[in-house]
Amino acid sequence: MSQPLTFRCMAEGGEAKPSKAKVFAQRLGSTAFLYGVLLVGLFAQNETLSRVAFCGIITLLGALALLEFFNMAEKRRLAPFKLMGIGAGVGLILAVFWSLAIRGNAGLAVDIEFATVICLVPILGICQLFAPKSNGSIAPMASTLFGIIYVALMLSVLQMIRYFDDQGHWWLLYFIVVSKMSDTGAYCVGSLIGKHKMIPRVSPGKTWEGFAGGIAFSILSSWAFFSFANSYFTGMTFKWAIALGAVLGVGSVLGDLIESLMKREADVKDSGSFFPGIGGILDLLDSLLFNAPIMYLVLKYGLAA
Repeated sequence: MSQPLTFRCMAEGGEAKPSKAKVFAQRLGSTAFLYGVLLVGLFAQNETLSRVAFCGIITLLGALALLEFFNMAEKRRLAPFKLMGIGAGVGLILAVFWSLAIRGNAGLAVDIEFATVICLVPILGICQLFAPKSNGSIAPMASTLFGIIYVALMLSVLQMIRYFDDQGHWWLLYFIVVSKMSDTGAYCVGSLIGKHKMIPRVSPGKTWEGFAGGIAFSILSSWAFFSFANSYFTGMTFKWAIALGAVLGVGSVLGDLIESLMKREADVKDSGSFFPGIGGILDLLDSLLFNAPIMYLVLKYGLAA
């Protein structure tokens, strides 16, 4: 049985691990660059340019994240339908953009998301039947469908936050900052005082101290938005700011752990190598993908109620 990658590299006497300060600086720089680009797309003065830029960024991230996911699935010999999965995922993201940004119809976006998932089940089943190397396993169709739901569907929900109302770009900014502050808080606190491991078989570096730090950072950032930009957030109260910050903080850590489980199964340290100090696109999006439906449901049935 092969050793996990992290231990194998140590045993083989690979390169020395970079300092925590250097890793943190790399993570901060990569995150700031990517979300800086995203913010330009959100707040560009020209509305058409803003929408096209946002759609382009989300679509590119979706395609690359799907590629990373299916590459990890292949390492587990699940044989996903990679090209079909990426094509269907990108098509879903673009169709939801059309329904929201062009047609202005959120109900249509939900119908598209639902129809995509239910239509993919028989389509992938047929592909499985006629796959040249089919051995009766449902792993190819199951891994392909899960990848589309995990990446493309969740990014589509991210778009639904962006176009939720006239202040949707502010809600999306709030969502991204609060979710990613949990990542930052968990890393900083865990690196400084973390001693008690959470789930070492999944992610040896995650600690309960880091978990608490992540929630604290999310709550503080949510409170800061409420205190200094409350006019942009209809329905937000102090209690909602604290509660939503805590929920998104917990969700961010869980999203990170779920992606860590996938990486451990594939025996890789990072989902990719696009961003120094972070890894791949999935490593950057993991908390957002998990939290997106939570944020949308809170907007629709909590704050807007």
